[in-house]
Amino acid sequence: MNKTTKNLGLIAILTFIITITIWLPHILALPNFWGLNFSNGFASVYRNFDGLEYIVIAKSFYNPEIIKDFPYSLNPNYYASHFPGYALLIALFAPFLGYLKSMLAVSFLSTILATWAFYLLVRDFKLTANPLLLSLIFLILPARWLIVHSVGSSEPTFILLLIMAVYFFMKFETSGKFSFLTLSGLFGATSQLTRPPGILLMTALGLYILWRFLKKRSLSYIFSFYPLLFIPLTLLGIFYFYLLTYQDFFAYFHSGDNIHLTFPPFQVFNKDQFWVGEAWLEDIIYIFILGFLASIMLLKQKLYVFAFFVLTYLTASTFIAHRDISRYLLPITPFVLIAFEKVLVSKEFKIILPIIALAIYLYAQNFILQNTAPIPNLQLYN
Repeated sequence: MNKTTKNLGLIAILTFIITITIWLPHILALPNFWGLNFSNGFASVYRNFDGLEYIVIAKSFYNPEIIKDFPYSLNPNYYASHFPGYALLIALFAPFLGYLKSMLAVSFLSTILATWAFYLLVRDFKLTANPLLLSLIFLILPARWLIVHSVGSSEPTFILLLIMAVYFFMKFETSGKFSFLTLSGLFGATSQLTRPPGILLMTALGLYILWRFLKKRSLSYIFSFYPLLFIPLTLLGIFYFYLLTYQDFFAYFHSGDNIHLTFPPFQVFNKDQFWVGEAWLEDIIYIFILGFLASIMLLKQKLYVFAFFVLTYLTASTFIAHRDISRYLLPITPFVLIAFEKVLVSKEFKIILPIIALAIYLYAQNFILQNTAPIPNLQLYN
């Protein structure tokens, strides 16, 4: 067994252990563990937002008449804000596992694959002296990431596809092989199929290509990146499907209060915004500090593709008015970890990691227990 196979196997095993550790108090329905009440059992994991909404899509494929049969009374147009990639994977596994277990299985498998992709990215491009350790840290940092890859959510699949798109783009940049650029475009397109912010990948890569063009002054250079057009074409395809289903090409923008985009920026610090509702928001300041600092550090390290993506995503996120901004910024975290890798693999961080891991675990459990949809009968979703 070579080193790579051994490390990938270790990542898979640790992902399993971490996931089971999160699930165990729910499986055992412990009435009191560290002061937290898990007596509702594993239903709390199944009912976490937004997994069940993707099951509705997997079962209905946006058919308004079928959607109306579900007890969770949301307008059928609401589901246009949820792109179909994750739901399609749930539907693929459902004949073997049922929809509820498929929802978790896709998140779990996507987490393993995303961490494998991260490991290959940092190893192949020599971005850290300890790719295995940094990859294992990626399983629990940031804390919000631990939550979403332990429940039903589209983020693990989305982040997997983003990392793969960036990985092959970097491969193209270093080798010049056109096949790598095609793979980057295809993975970028599937990321777009999974979540709306996939278009920000195209935006970031487009800005990077434009920046390079200003140095090269060659139109043929820009035109050579045409496989990346798979990304916006996928977005147009989704909108065309919405035209057929909802009779509204712009159904995504008419899906209700799910987009959270506001003007001017930083309306997340306005407690009167519907999805904010409080003044205790200092943690969001630190999130933005780390994000923008990471982008500057990536520029300093000449990791320009990563820096353009982080800056593009962060800039767009300043217009999001939602208390859960940490979830919206999850796609930049692999690159933020790379920016701070010297700190994260240091001896000092190894000392504090066990301490902070307990805090992360308790934060995750407290969040999972609270972040549940009011669904009394889960069998309707299976």
